[in-house]
Amino acid sequence: MALDESAPVTRVMPNESKMISGNMDRTEPTEPDKVETSAIQPGIQKKIIRDGQMTVKVKDLLTARRQVDSLTKTLGGYIGNENFNSYDQQASYNLVIRVPALNFDRLIAGIEKNTQSEILFKEINARDVTEEFIDLETRLANKRKFIERYGEMLKKASSVKDMLEIEENIRKIEEEIESAEGRLRYLTDQVAYSRLNLTLTQEKAYKYKPQYSRNFIERLKESLHKGWKGFIGFLLFIIKIWPIWLLGAVVWIIYKKVKSRKKIIKGFKKGSDK
Repeated sequence: MALDESAPVTRVMPNESKMISGNMDRTEPTEPDKVETSAIQPGIQKKIIRDGQMTVKVKDLLTARRQVDSLTKTLGGYIGNENFNSYDQQASYNLVIRVPALNFDRLIAGIEKNTQSEILFKEINARDVTEEFIDLETRLANKRKFIERYGEMLKKASSVKDMLEIEENIRKIEEEIESAEGRLRYLTDQVAYSRLNLTLTQEKAYKYKPQYSRNFIERLKESLHKGWKGFIGFLLFIIKIWPIWLLGAVVWIIYKKVKSRKKIIKGFKKGSDK
């Protein structure tokens, strides 16, 4: 978002102090609700973070990779991350390139002017972080002044309780200062070095690859092994249903006895009739 360079920017800081009880001087440092006013003057240097993404189709992937590496070094940059992928139909390099912000446009132009490449995708972004820079610097300045005032109070503390409370407040503010300084260093790096996510891709000519097949001996071994496992499985299943076999045997014996008894009775009846 663009900033109005003629309008003053007022920073509003939270009250970081609290009342300290005890016999000491109660004049505790307090931050006013409105602190130093910073105006973005027309001559101030803008803080812009520039980055982008590109996908380029090339004829020779290795040659294009070497050209990008040479161009990056010439511009004072480096390749942060590199990832190579190779599939049946294409191979590609995914590169994260960091170059000084002043050379970012030259990097883009150097990649685009390659007559043997085709740009498939391109996106360039620019973020204005000037306001955040000024905000962080203002907060840091006020927190450092606040630390100095707490230091003066610590010298005048008359009890252990007062000293511990002041030291705890100093510790909290120092942590906030470290966090703000870390954020400021990160933004400074992002402003100084632009980043480009570059994908180089090359299409491969189709090549038939026969499906792998094992030799006859190995397949025969596998068939015998599977057949044996099947037989063992069937045998175990037969054993597993032994109650059914036992019940069937009992039913068969009863059936045979009943049938035999019927024959005897039938033969007895015939003998009686005669």
